[in-house]
Amino acid sequence: QVQLVESGGGLVQAGGSLRLSCAASRSILSINAMAWYRQAPGKRELVARITSGGYTYFADSVKGRFTISRDNAKNTVYLQMNSLKPEDTAVYYCNANYPPGFDSWGQGTQVTVSS
Repeated sequence: QVQLVESGGGLVQAGGSLRLSCAASRSILSINAMAWYRQAPGKRELVARITSGGYTYFADSVKGRFTISRDNAKNTVYLQMNSLKPEDTAVYYCNANYPPGFDSWGQGTQVTVSS
């Protein structure tokens, strides 16, 4: 099992930036994919994903504004969020998908974007 700990959330004005971090309790080299989801009232969304091979996916709502990266040496995945909008306000969760079909989730970190 993998434990995930998110950090980096907070309050920011529209147009600002935040970087979220997700630290895993063990090596992420064998993890199929790591992803960021967000949960707003009544809506849950896959925001970004990065696979072990480095392939990335972004939701249309964040393309061009968010980037996802991984530091294998630190067992950490990052979500760089730029040009933040009030509609980005949500609790952001880190997810790890690893063999043979398990999922682990972090505790979530709140991101609030004020207008």
